Amino acid sequence: MEEAKGEVRHVLLAKFKDGLSEDEIDQLIKGYANLVNLIPPMKSFSWGKDVSIENLHQGFTHIFESIFESTEGIAEYIGHPAHVEYANLLLPQLDKVLVIDYKPTVVHL
Repeated sequence: MEEAKGEVRHVLLAKFKDGLSEDEIDQLIKGYANLVNLIPPMKSFSWGKDVSIENLHQGFTHIFESIFESTEGIAEYIGHPAHVEYANLLLPQLDKVLVIDYKPTVVHL
């Protein structure tokens, strides 16, 4: 197995608070997606809703994934004023949140 040479993925699992409308959730997601235009170390952003049939989601309903060139890029992202401002909007709207950063590993068989 070979660890990626720098690329780091930032994964956030979320459960939005009950009572938020789909439009409010959509606006929060658009705000998150826009960070890729504002914060240079953030190279890409994708998201989705849980569709698993295993029922192991532990209440999490949405996943957000961003790709960075390095762990230093994530540190820059976390401290960036645009991220701080957005996090102050998003976090109060969540019942649950889990964040994991990882370097993808390639398996050679």
